[in-house]
Amino acid sequence: MTENVLEVNDLTVALPKDGDRPNAIEGITLSVAPGEIVCVVGESGSGKSVTAQAVMGLLPPALRPTGGETLLAGENTLTATKSRLRDLRGTKMAMIFQEPMTALNPVTRVGDQIAEMLEIHTGLSAAERRARAIEIMDMVQLPDPEKMVDAFPHQLSGGQRQRIMIAIALVLDPALLIADEPTTALDVTTQAQILKLIKEMQERRGTGVLFITHDFGVVAEIADRIVVMQNGRVVEQGTRDEVLLSPREAYTQMLMASVPSMTPPARAEVSGERAIDVSNLVKRYGSKGWFGGGREVLAASDVNLHVRKGETLGIVGESGSGKSTVARCIARLIAPTAGSISLHGTEIATLPEGRLRPHRRKVQIVFQDPYRSLNPRRTIGLSLIEAPLNFGMAKDAALAKARDLMELVGLSGDALDRYPHQFSGGQRQRICIARALAVEPDVLIADEAVSALDVSVQAQVLELLDDIRQRFDLAMLFITHDLRVAAQICDRLLVMQSGVVVEEGPTRDVYSAPQHNYTRLLLDAAPGAGVEFGGAA
Repeated sequence: MTENVLEVNDLTVALPKDGDRPNAIEGITLSVAPGEIVCVVGESGSGKSVTAQAVMGLLPPALRPTGGETLLAGENTLTATKSRLRDLRGTKMAMIFQEPMTALNPVTRVGDQIAEMLEIHTGLSAAERRARAIEIMDMVQLPDPEKMVDAFPHQLSGGQRQRIMIAIALVLDPALLIADEPTTALDVTTQAQILKLIKEMQERRGTGVLFITHDFGVVAEIADRIVVMQNGRVVEQGTRDEVLLSPREAYTQMLMASVPSMTPPARAEVSGERAIDVSNLVKRYGSKGWFGGGREVLAASDVNLHVRKGETLGIVGESGSGKSTVARCIARLIAPTAGSISLHGTEIATLPEGRLRPHRRKVQIVFQDPYRSLNPRRTIGLSLIEAPLNFGMAKDAALAKARDLMELVGLSGDALDRYPHQFSGGQRQRICIARALAVEPDVLIADEAVSALDVSVQAQVLELLDDIRQRFDLAMLFITHDLRVAAQICDRLLVMQSGVVVEEGPTRDVYSAPQHNYTRLLLDAAPGAGVEFGGAA
């Protein structure tokens, strides 16, 4: 037996012959001790998740281990049979995935999904399994577990669903917990709660945690040791302070320098003409029902804002605060219940759908997930020319413009015949930005446009957005839950809570002297808020 709960020794996993390199990971060596949190960081494609999948025995058939070993409490999981791996998963090792809604069964009650682990691995009765599910739900601080045990995943918030995933992973007290980007899609307050919960459970149970992330704020908050990966290899590892404060390798230094600072830079006040004016905006979902019953949700209430040409207005707040609802109303993807939306003096809040077409080109959106935003069956060129063709541009002119836009966003103009899956996540987001610019909009809305990107790609896309804003004198509405990103790119800030704007002002003023308790809560909850990483501006 080894004193470490996990030892990965010289692990190599081969890629298929048509891969961009011979091995997905090569010569990986790392360890996790009982009660220790080891954070694995690196850009997309560095091999972080492949390493975790190899340990869990979850590698897809196309990936083949060709060397090394993964020792779980001394037992090599690479050579374990399928039945033995089933025995080990849950009892000795468990995994929390990035997106709980895809990891949970949507048609099974969450209590039954927790109890399933107990049914497979223990001899407990149905009543005992239910009692244990309620107990672990209470332990992960879910509200009213006696009722929530019978809820379905869609009835829970994102943070609650992630807590259910943690409950499933920990219900059998595994020695090793692997968390693969478990907080990426969560807002800062929910993220802080989940991180605190993982740390508390790890300390209480002595569980070793392998935590995969691209968020260095999270790393600063919870890591005991850090492993840095690049192109399938470990380039540096050490204690948290060694790696974060005194990185040795140029690659690690580059990652540190890419982390946005929580201190907003001084930005001159923008004095251009107003592109958007929103007054007393209200958006209500639901209905009162036949007899006055039913359920109504006030997603946005009495929202007032304006954005000038050449200005970036940020909207921040927790999930459900109404940020995206306001953006979709401004773009008229949904119709507001009440209020005014003026686009260069033209009232569009009350325009019927048939008369919106001339205004569609003036407001464009870049969404969070670029892969879902692009049609996987259409080439990039066809996606880029679709809107210009719809607005009357000749095909040759549209193709020429598409090539120019590809060059503008830092990609090759000769790549128009390629498909979305042939680009990285950061490249796909650049393509989505190019597509939004194809119809020369006055307003660009970025809805969590960089939240899923690793720090180096995120820095490049943020720089691109800022450059485009200045070059085209765009009014930009930037929606985010990442307060580091908001600090660096936004001229002014709106803070929303439960559909209401609770604070607004120049970004520097809001960060240095927040007036509302909720704003202070958000700023305090940002992971690693007190840490300035090497090179961050």
